[in-house]
Amino acid sequence: MARMNIILPAMGEGVIEATISKWLVKEGEKVKEDDPIVEVATDKVDSEVPAPVSGTIVSIALPEGSLAKVGETIAVIETEIELTADHPEKVEKEVERVRETIDSVRKEEKEVETLSGEMKSRTPSGKFISPLVRSIAAREGISYADLDKVTGTGMDGRITKDDILKILEERKKAAERAEKAETQEAEALKAKVLKTESQKTETQKAEAQKAEAQKSDVQKSDVQKPEAQKPDAGKSTPLTPAEGDVVIEMDRVRKLIAEHMVMSKRTSPHVTSFIDADVTRLVNWRNSVKDKYLAAEGQKLTLTPIFIDATARALSDFPMINVSVDGNNIIVKKNINIGMATALPDGNLIVPVIKNANEKNLKGLAKAVNDLADRARNNKLKPDEINGGTFTLTNFGSYNNLAGTPIINQPQSAILGTGAVRKMPAVIETPDGDVIAIRQIMILALTYDHRVIDGALAGKFLSRLKEILENYSADQ
Repeated sequence: MARMNIILPAMGEGVIEATISKWLVKEGEKVKEDDPIVEVATDKVDSEVPAPVSGTIVSIALPEGSLAKVGETIAVIETEIELTADHPEKVEKEVERVRETIDSVRKEEKEVETLSGEMKSRTPSGKFISPLVRSIAAREGISYADLDKVTGTGMDGRITKDDILKILEERKKAAERAEKAETQEAEALKAKVLKTESQKTETQKAEAQKAEAQKSDVQKSDVQKPEAQKPDAGKSTPLTPAEGDVVIEMDRVRKLIAEHMVMSKRTSPHVTSFIDADVTRLVNWRNSVKDKYLAAEGQKLTLTPIFIDATARALSDFPMINVSVDGNNIIVKKNINIGMATALPDGNLIVPVIKNANEKNLKGLAKAVNDLADRARNNKLKPDEINGGTFTLTNFGSYNNLAGTPIINQPQSAILGTGAVRKMPAVIETPDGDVIAIRQIMILALTYDHRVIDGALAGKFLSRLKEILENYSADQ
């Protein structure tokens, strides 16, 4: 039998110590080579230390919560393998393991630093969030409000990796339940439609027989009133395609969109208000930084994340726009989750959602917009990424359209349409009097549910959005 000291391995460049978060084994317990034996935490990342060989844990040198230096002995393991200078291959294997650990930690640190930089280090209630937890939250769209609800199981109530993974597991189960309920609802609707069609067919047969009998009774009459043979006004008349017409059956997505649009118009009394905005300064600023941004971030800086940023700020100022209707109740949404209408290659439309848009800076929004749009066009979106929206933005300007009257994405209460940015002559007020100048002008169109949003509120919201865009600063 030989005994080996298990030391704290190097945890990455600049890291000289780590906190013992949780022992995964007890003294006297047998472990296999590479089994995780302890969780450690640094300022940058949480990780596990594996057993260097198979054997029995003889002693644990440092308790949970204590600080260990890199290279310090944290436990002792007894193994049947004789670890002497006569076994250079075992020593080399252990050195290689340490190298791999260092490379893995450095890679993880880089990913954590990139993602966690998009989020603040504390929740609204003041809870500290480690870079690792922030990176997972940013990647998975977990809000500060959700993190505030978590009771951490780590030292001093600290939120650990296991805590946030539990949130993801609960969210996954909830999504599965929702998907199951949606499937059942769709099946029930399908059955109802089939039943209705069957009843309609039987009714038509009965009406045809009745009409034939009436015709027989009035054969003595030379003239019949045309009105008696007109179809009921409320029934749709099947169309007969003319020669050369092409009949294309709607695909599943187009049918769902059609049903959703008709349902929205039937549910909400739609009103649309318009305002124009002089975005000359915004466009000039974006043109001056877009090449630097692409070189530094590897991402295009389009106008869409800027519009989303400005919209999120305006919604924070006017929360009664960020609402839904439930019977006679108005639900004011706590989170600002902005959906962005995205055209697909097949001509259909999908609306991926940027969760908690008001908590992201412009850099985070640009990454989210580019990522969601790319995965939407390649059919790689997750179900959770198209659910939970509280407000929608659709960009008419992508196709050089000036304005439009978008349909509300139920159960939301408003949708914003952004028109094309065009150079136009405009009257500018100066200390020396009014002048006409060439300015970059765009039209903003807000469609809203008039049951809960009046014209005055919609007008104030649009005026605030105009103000933000005309004086836009990414540092606000």
